[in-house]
Amino acid sequence: MDRIAIVGAGIGGLTAALALARRDVRSVVFEQRAALPDEGFGIQIAPNAAAELHDLGLGGVFDTAARPACREIRRWQDNRLITRTDLTRYDTPYYTMRRGALIAALREAAVVFGRRCVSVTDEGALSFADGTGERATAVVGADGLHSAVRGLVVRDAPRYSGYVAARAVLPMESELDRVVVWLGPHRHVVAYPVDRGHLNLVMVGRSGDEPFTGWHPAVRELVDRVERPEAHPLVDRPPAPRWHRGRVVLLGDAAHPMLPFIAQGAAQAIEDAATLARCAGRPDAFAHYEALRRERVGRVTDLSRAGAHVYHLPDGDQQRRRDEDMAAAPPGSHDWLYGHRVASLLPSSNTSSTRDATPSFRKI
Repeated sequence: MDRIAIVGAGIGGLTAALALARRDVRSVVFEQRAALPDEGFGIQIAPNAAAELHDLGLGGVFDTAARPACREIRRWQDNRLITRTDLTRYDTPYYTMRRGALIAALREAAVVFGRRCVSVTDEGALSFADGTGERATAVVGADGLHSAVRGLVVRDAPRYSGYVAARAVLPMESELDRVVVWLGPHRHVVAYPVDRGHLNLVMVGRSGDEPFTGWHPAVRELVDRVERPEAHPLVDRPPAPRWHRGRVVLLGDAAHPMLPFIAQGAAQAIEDAATLARCAGRPDAFAHYEALRRERVGRVTDLSRAGAHVYHLPDGDQQRRRDEDMAAAPPGSHDWLYGHRVASLLPSSNTSSTRDATPSFRKI
């Protein structure tokens, strides 16, 4: 196979295929599912990721997305505002939308369905569950939290955070133009619009069915409308010592799983994909990609993991200090996260030079 094999047709894998294609690097995506689901649940696409998708020519996918003006963090019991982040201060909007709409927009890549990768070698040989195999010039492992490709680079297993997330999409009874996060003892609730008529609701706690006794009516009214939430445990993996070996490289959750407490999992996978494609002309492409990404991803991952504790403090001295610190945060406290641009670290090659450099990517 004289092209790159990408394992996993999630947001990271499809973005990688698209970004490589823009630089005349051929790829094929192998996906274990028979088809990509039309996921109606919501996703937050922060400016750092949205800017990369705009650069890939996907700005149209956001035509029907919501553009929340701010992100508010509020108290569970009295709905008191703790802090507000202005999301309009960035050149690219902060979008919230249905995940399925984003996946559909990324489906320019060639995807082979029903091929579950079970192992890969550092020479680029892939083995599938049906007994078949393929050989690629390079392999990108974008197969998520339970990645089979990761097993070549590091042997570890997912670990449970102690929390469960339950999700639902509800009709909006009144307009919601922001992301709202209610923090309470041992759990929190998130609500944001996904289109003009619906909102996405996420309830995170020790289990998926705790009652919300004592919570403010603004929260209870939303929770009480949920009939059958989809619940799943929140898990991640330990930090991987490296993200590549031989002709194989990891991105997104396969490289650095992160808990969802700052809504950056998909965004970081998009950044990974854009960075990897921009490194394609280098003989040390995989090592350079990892060097560019590791410090930033480590900071984002640490912040995400910290949310498991910080978001769920019981009322008391620690909770009050947390609220005071959040309230005192300066307006630009999120600029390092939302203002990041891949192009500022590694400018893109022009088309002709990228074509000449493509074989060096294949020889990794």
